[in-house]
Amino acid sequence: MADYPFTTFNFAVEINVSELTGLPRHLCDAAFSECDGLEMTMEVKTIREGGNNGKQIRLTGPTSYGTLTLKRGMTRSFDLWDWFSAMHATVNLKARASAQIIVFAADGTTKQVSFILERCLPTRLKAPALNAKDGIVAIEELQLAYESLRLQRP
Repeated sequence: MADYPFTTFNFAVEINVSELTGLPRHLCDAAFSECDGLEMTMEVKTIREGGNNGKQIRLTGPTSYGTLTLKRGMTRSFDLWDWFSAMHATVNLKARASAQIIVFAADGTTKQVSFILERCLPTRLKAPALNAKDGIVAIEELQLAYESLRLQRP
């Protein structure tokens, strides 16, 4: 396997829904130009020991996760719109999705890393400005709240 530099311009987005009537399991066949919000923040608890002013003890606290933002996407289906509508219409735990962001090397085929997001909820879906020249369904912005994030090495 050749060593390629770690680049961020070539990535794929896959979104899968558990089981939701009327929607395919593999929900997303969209290409996006930007992906932001792959983040975890761990709260740190500080404990001071009585009588020991020169030292503090740091303990790990709860971890919080960011909101994934995908911008300027194009797709040939309405599946993301249908998913958002289904989540808006009813609270359905089976409608939660898992998402995978795959980062490829510069050659476009070698997987460098995957970010796995679990129990995703769509929180924002924004249509682009309408333009008569474009004949494809576009998504200006899609935001997903997620409950866990992990890194998967190739």
